Amino acid sequence: MADYSLDRVIGLRPNKVVYRSEDKAIKVFDENYSQSEVLNEALNQSRVYESGLPVPKVIEVCKIDGKWAIVSEYIDGKPLSRLMHDNPEKLDEYLNLFVDLQLKMHEKKAPKLNKLKDKMKEKISASPLSATTRYELHTRLDSMPKHNKICHGDFNPSNIIIQDDGKAYIIDWSHATQGNASADASRTYLLFCLEGNEALANKYLDLFCKKSDTAKQYVQKWMPIVAASQLVKGNPEEKEFLTRWTDVVDYE
Repeated sequence: MADYSLDRVIGLRPNKVVYRSEDKAIKVFDENYSQSEVLNEALNQSRVYESGLPVPKVIEVCKIDGKWAIVSEYIDGKPLSRLMHDNPEKLDEYLNLFVDLQLKMHEKKAPKLNKLKDKMKEKISASPLSATTRYELHTRLDSMPKHNKICHGDFNPSNIIIQDDGKAYIIDWSHATQGNASADASRTYLLFCLEGNEALANKYLDLFCKKSDTAKQYVQKWMPIVAASQLVKGNPEEKEFLTRWTDVVDYE
């Protein structure tokens, strides 16, 4: 294993820290992460990289001071979230770039990724919702069309890195699956809402539906399913909001 320097932190996530060591990014996981979770994330990233999408290349998976780590190529740039915050007058331009990148991702396939419907099924079963609500959500999930598009599962502006020349890279593939693009859009909408940015969430959804020629009601049908899967994380600040969203009512 190469000797990596871990004195430059470039990202803090729950239960993981990302460091920069020369031209490499090193994501170090807490001890509570299992080997299979880390290997699955590295495998997801490698499979998506092979689809031709702009994704950092995985260099190795190793142990550093007894903790699992994924070593990838370092992408020099700024998170889209920071650019949006620092340049509010360019919000529309950045939102267009964001949606275009998501649609480009949805055009690609990676046949060996886990299936989104299988993951959602597990999450609904593991959620703290009543048996009746879980049954309704499972029924709705079963009725949704099966697709096999690459879905990021956490597509938000902080996971997009923009280089100085304008090239965009997508990072953090731990939740990647293959499935229905509208489920992925539904999660992005929900993530904006959870950050307290409902106006931007609505703007995003309008733009996604317009550019992808998708009915808004179709994306909204995924929202109770996606909210249930988010509930499994057990974040107390999100519980009330998400539980409201899991009411299986049609939004039309």
